[in-house]
Amino acid sequence: MTFDASQMANLRLWQLISPALPVGAYAYSGGLEYALHAEWLHDADAVEQWIRGLLQHNLSHLDVPVLQRCYLAWSHGDSEALTYWSEFIVAARESAELRAEDLHLGRALATLLTDLDMAEAAAYRLSDSAPFVCLLALAGVKWQVPIDQLASGLLWSWSENQVAAAIKLVPLGQTIGQKMLLRIAEDIPGAVATGLALEDDDIGALAPGLGIASALHETQYSRLFRS
Repeated sequence: MTFDASQMANLRLWQLISPALPVGAYAYSGGLEYALHAEWLHDADAVEQWIRGLLQHNLSHLDVPVLQRCYLAWSHGDSEALTYWSEFIVAARESAELRAEDLHLGRALATLLTDLDMAEAAAYRLSDSAPFVCLLALAGVKWQVPIDQLASGLLWSWSENQVAAAIKLVPLGQTIGQKMLLRIAEDIPGAVATGLALEDDDIGALAPGLGIASALHETQYSRLFRS
């Protein structure tokens, strides 16, 4: 049995969003650890609302549309647009921790893609303009993953990491975490549609709670997740 191009693209997408992808996303909580430490969130329901709120109002208005523009830039060989949107999303991160996380993941993915024979990724291994979505978009273009599926994969991977962090921090049972992930996943199609429909001037997100939690996490006395 042979696979057609769309089936192979699906398999490549699964590889990109697998927890086994060696970029270190599991090491970050994205502000969630401090929010629980400070008792802003008291239970599983509050954690779920935190994650769903960020998915619907933050990632859908920033990460998804910037991913789309990086995807188009890689497709058209538009280095100027690629630089602009890469710098844009790095500048949009609300704290030093969130910026460092994005660049760490982006550089790690750049190193991996370089080793997987994507020569275009090599220049991003030590770059200060190497956000994760830039390198994810490169892989999506090279492996012919449609942008809507790539965006869905990005949001799924982020949601899965957040739930995994919640399982350790709240703590939650594995079954409760899976039920939470089922509900969060229902928001992904709408978040993708919103993000892909945004005009350039509408891109951006404001999440003061996330920014404050992430900034305070940098000096939190005892931490399970990386700062």
